[in-house]
Amino acid sequence: MRSGVIAQKMGMTRLFSEAGLHVPVTVLRLANCQVLAHRTKDKNGYTAVQLGFAPKKMQRVSKPLQGHFKKGGAGAFYLLREFTVDDAEGFRPGQTITAAVFRPGDRVDVAGTTKGKGFQGGVKRHHWRGGRATHGSMFHRAPGSIGASAWPSRTFPGMRGAGRHGGTRITVRNLKIVRVDADRNLIAVRGAVPGPSGTYVTIRRTKVAQRAAAPPPAPKATKARK
Repeated sequence: MRSGVIAQKMGMTRLFSEAGLHVPVTVLRLANCQVLAHRTKDKNGYTAVQLGFAPKKMQRVSKPLQGHFKKGGAGAFYLLREFTVDDAEGFRPGQTITAAVFRPGDRVDVAGTTKGKGFQGGVKRHHWRGGRATHGSMFHRAPGSIGASAWPSRTFPGMRGAGRHGGTRITVRNLKIVRVDADRNLIAVRGAVPGPSGTYVTIRRTKVAQRAAAPPPAPKATKARK
């Protein structure tokens, strides 16, 4: 079983189920996802497969990377990611991974970088309520108290306040694949995924659904009280 792939977010749309229910989905494209190299337990200490996404001209990469890409035999790529697998021997360099590896109903975790919002205040960054807007209030979007003056006479580390908002790595877990278009290498997952349209995301087989499907542990035997 493949543990993960690289995809490109195409945007959001909606689909209708057989019962006529409206389903919001995000369309992800898996075109040109190539296997580049293996990572084995004996040589590297772990078992994984390296994938490349988004083709790039060979002359635009450094000489060391050119040698690495030539070993893979699939050309150069903008994005490289590694995914752990149980057995890396089932993957050969130059192999293309398509959307056919997924089926409708599969559960996946999608990780991406959120939209950068720049420097923002606490109301937008931390969803503060804010102060009154009428009756002469001069406290609308101010941060309020950030520490007492007598003790500790300083601001504790981690105090919430204004600062850079967005541009962080976020993983949305346990998303359901609604539709798979193997001919166009497109998959549609229910709900939203991080990042703007056109950004690159990683898709991994979720572990949450596997734990939920596992049978509950048997109850432990207890001694009867006298």
